[in-house]
Amino acid sequence: MLEKYKKDFILFAEAGFIAVNQADEDAAVKLFKAAQLLDPKNTLSLVGFGYLYLHKLELTKAIDSLEKALKVKPDDNMAKALLGICKSMTVNQVTEGEKLLHETEKDKDKDVKKLSGMAINFVEKFIKKGPSPAEVRKPKK
Repeated sequence: MLEKYKKDFILFAEAGFIAVNQADEDAAVKLFKAAQLLDPKNTLSLVGFGYLYLHKLELTKAIDSLEKALKVKPDDNMAKALLGICKSMTVNQVTEGEKLLHETEKDKDKDVKKLSGMAINFVEKFIKKGPSPAEVRKPKK
């Protein structure tokens, strides 16, 4: 029964990414699950879920989803760049995240390269920079 819709896999996956960008989590989840049903071996749905979790700052779930995608397709530099972003915002994984971002910054795909460059800039300016706003407000002893 699903066979006649297999050709529509990419439409479901792309619509899922659009739904994430529009902050429509319910639609995104349904679209990514539909894409998974149509082509369970394609990692784009896993990348999509990683992207969704990154938007929600559920970094552990995002990392898990993106690592699963990379186990199947290790050369997916968009997944690797997203994983780098997630790890760079996770305590004790900043260095590993930065390493991934520097790797993907050299990618041939201009979008992956641009995303990685912007993420590296963000890490340098905001994540590695101290003190945090909370630390500034602490009363001096």
